[in-house]
Amino acid sequence: MGKAKTLMIQGTASSVGKSLLTAALCRIYARKGIRVAPFKAQNMALNSWVTPDGLEIGRAQALQAFAARVDIDVRMNPILLKPEGESVSQVVLNGKPWKRAKAGEYWNERAILWPAVTSALDSLRSDHELVIIEGAGSPAEINLRKGDIVNMAVALYANAPVLLVGDIDRGGVFASFVGTLALLEEEERALVKAFIINKFRGDLALLSDGLAMLADRTGGRPTLAVVPWIRGLALAEEDSTALDEDRYIYQPEGISGGNLSAADPRAGPSSGRVVDIAVVRFPRISNFDDVDALASETGVRVRFVSSRASLGNSDAIILPGSKSSIADLAWLEESGLGKAVRAFALRGGAVVGLCGGYQMLGKAIKDPLGTEGGGECTGLGLLGHETVFGMEKSIKRTKAVVEGGEGAFAFASGVLVEGYEVHMGITSRLPGQAAFRVEDGSGEGARTADGRVWGTYLHGVFDRPEFRRAWLRSIGWTGSPDGGEALSELRDRELDRLADQVEASMDMKALDTIIGLEPA
Repeated sequence: MGKAKTLMIQGTASSVGKSLLTAALCRIYARKGIRVAPFKAQNMALNSWVTPDGLEIGRAQALQAFAARVDIDVRMNPILLKPEGESVSQVVLNGKPWKRAKAGEYWNERAILWPAVTSALDSLRSDHELVIIEGAGSPAEINLRKGDIVNMAVALYANAPVLLVGDIDRGGVFASFVGTLALLEEEERALVKAFIINKFRGDLALLSDGLAMLADRTGGRPTLAVVPWIRGLALAEEDSTALDEDRYIYQPEGISGGNLSAADPRAGPSSGRVVDIAVVRFPRISNFDDVDALASETGVRVRFVSSRASLGNSDAIILPGSKSSIADLAWLEESGLGKAVRAFALRGGAVVGLCGGYQMLGKAIKDPLGTEGGGECTGLGLLGHETVFGMEKSIKRTKAVVEGGEGAFAFASGVLVEGYEVHMGITSRLPGQAAFRVEDGSGEGARTADGRVWGTYLHGVFDRPEFRRAWLRSIGWTGSPDGGEALSELRDRELDRLADQVEASMDMKALDTIIGLEPA
């Protein structure tokens, strides 16, 4: 197979929709029978995924691989930055932890990082017919241009035509397009072939004058698509900033109850009682999409909370993943949420810890080597385990079955769960406390005897419906324990819905010509 054609999606800013548009285009071309793959040279995110061969990449590129209907591959995201504080990140290089670096130190490593980018892209192109490349932030950030390894440097290396995306919902989209082009170098500007306006609400006819002005101001560049705001898209956001803007997690269209607040006028009727699940919104929250599967069920409301008062009358509390368990545990105690979680559990409330949240449920977390900044702290003490951080990181996919016990664990005994582990630290549990049993016979996670408090390292533990529904019924949900849909099935359907909307909005013939799939 020869070298693949390329298309690059860049944006006027962060959060304009680059990741989902890349996913949409991957699905569109996959449905046309083209062997397509996504690529992002460098991603900064706390949400990650594990490849079949046990390597770590950004979650957005995993979603794009699902959209492209190809295996998740570390070449799709050779550099992943996982922030640990205001100016320090763990650098994951080619799927494995490489170093902890401050911003200034990281930018001095271009001599090592750039060859990793070009090698991954070249290799990926040799195995596919089309590679759709995603940029990061904006290519016009003056302070980042010198060390660029993710935006125009990649476009120039691959000679990739660029589509520039802007978010009209936040305003100023025309100025953003014109201003971004003005700040690029001439050879970079020549690669920008067209624009995409994203998240449009309203009458398309009202944009005609603006589109004509944009073409006139930018040398005749067309707007290939005006993509409408897509309501209720059940695909997780990549960035936790979505949670900072009082948005709830993602709810598929047609599912009532769900992630809307009780007072929200959009909340439709639900069958039976609505259960309320509060998910603690840690400052360094990671893999918050672990709870998406819960929100997909009718009659389940999922809320992210960051204060004791916002817990309300919850039926369950979930402590999600965290990139810095010790720091987030300290925040939990300082905010008063730690005391509230303990009191809730002592009253018989259901508490679940996922990855970093699982570590917090134990007696102590220790970081003697400074793996995540160092220190030691007392855990919530709801389970008997301790966690000690070392230099090794566990990155693997795992299948397990539910251990017998009481509550949901009795109802779902022997049921299969599967997911992936991405964590530092070794957790030692008390005998007989394992929540799950792995294929090799070892225990995984921990739980109390009655199953009301439990934790696991498995990201995706709720994705399969059998265990998810058993646990929900144990906290008062009245839906059926049988049937249900795996999150992977829901995600695939939503990717098709996203692709349908984008394809209907796009001048596909013009796009094919830009890519070189059709003669000019």
